[in-house]
Amino acid sequence: MQRKKFTRSLLAACALAAVLPLAAQAQSVKLTLGHGAAPDNPRHIAAVKFAEVAKAKSGGRIDVQVAPSAQMGDDAAMVTALRTGAMDLSANSQGAVANAVPEYAAYGMPFLFNSPAHAFKLLDGPLGKELADKSAEKGMVVLGYWDNGIRHMTNSKRPITKVEDMKGLKMRTPPDAVLVDIMRSLGAEAQQIKFAELYIALQQGVVDGQENPLVNIHASKLYEVQKHLALTSHMFQMTPFLMSKRTWDRLSDADRKVVQEAAAEATALQRKLSADADAKLLDELKAKGVQVTTVDTAAFAKGVSEFLCKRFGLQLTEMRSPN
Repeated sequence: MQRKKFTRSLLAACALAAVLPLAAQAQSVKLTLGHGAAPDNPRHIAAVKFAEVAKAKSGGRIDVQVAPSAQMGDDAAMVTALRTGAMDLSANSQGAVANAVPEYAAYGMPFLFNSPAHAFKLLDGPLGKELADKSAEKGMVVLGYWDNGIRHMTNSKRPITKVEDMKGLKMRTPPDAVLVDIMRSLGAEAQQIKFAELYIALQQGVVDGQENPLVNIHASKLYEVQKHLALTSHMFQMTPFLMSKRTWDRLSDADRKVVQEAAAEATALQRKLSADADAKLLDELKAKGVQVTTVDTAAFAKGVSEFLCKRFGLQLTEMRSPN
């Protein structure tokens, strides 16, 4: 009787030992986070921070692999992957996300914001919640709105100080209809080129110039092939930090809380890094031989406004004046 009891206990213990590794494995969560920025960009640094915090707060169960520099495809491809569940997370571009959720385009209207802080006052409130709801309807959960900076223009041909200087320049834009309209309204030719291919395109003269925040210009070393920088401040763009809704729905409530807490820390870090970078990058670009000019912002804003009014049938007074 004792031997039978011992045998049953031994078998039960063996069964439990076999099940425990499987249970632990079932609790582990492996996620992939893709983005298009360079490794020293605040976007990547914040993405790594998110991975570190998620792992720490989950006791090592949530493992996030970060893939920078468009390793998972360009922004448009990553948005598609998020919506289908083929990718878990992305710190993506406003323009690419706007192709799926058109409401994002409203935040990229030219000369709408005079600083990222101005934009985040809206995005961190009810309007940002409404945007998140629209995103969820299209298969993406907003974890935070990151800073992609105020955008400026560079080119290899000539200094830009007035609207007439834009005429005939071949300017690269991301897949963003508003940016294409801005270039056309100022007399430039707009060409859409993937960011990962931009340096080579500029180097080979496929396009004359491009527009981006200072942090992107510096991190991707565009100053090596662009010697003229015009501080146009023509657009603010966010970086939506997104999770696939299919991934989100698979997470437990506890894991969702960890993800949200990690995202909050990463968002705060990314915004701070971006703000700090803008404060010092201008001097660094000048030191690298980049010629910096200021522009007649009112004239640029007027030219863009007139173009957009004609396109959308608006009265000029309906367009917001520049800040």
